[in-house]
Amino acid sequence: MQELIEYIARSLVDDPTQVQVSQANRGPAVELRLRVAKEDMGRIIGKNGRVANSMRILLRVASAREGKRASLDIVEPR
Repeated sequence: MQELIEYIARSLVDDPTQVQVSQANRGPAVELRLRVAKEDMGRIIGKNGRVANSMRILLRVASAREGKRASLDIVEPR
């Protein structure tokens, strides 16, 4: 699941070296945190959050196949 989010994010951004995905297991659920460069936040979120929501839907489908639940948080860069 982590690799899926990394692949999608690296495909969308201008600076793929800044893409970082961290994973935290919380019982049966998995929490993924995505960090990208400040300039690429608009590309990851998209108009009205459509890109971010699409990534979350794909993550839900992938996690359901593994019998888990997953969530995606996009962390604002500092």
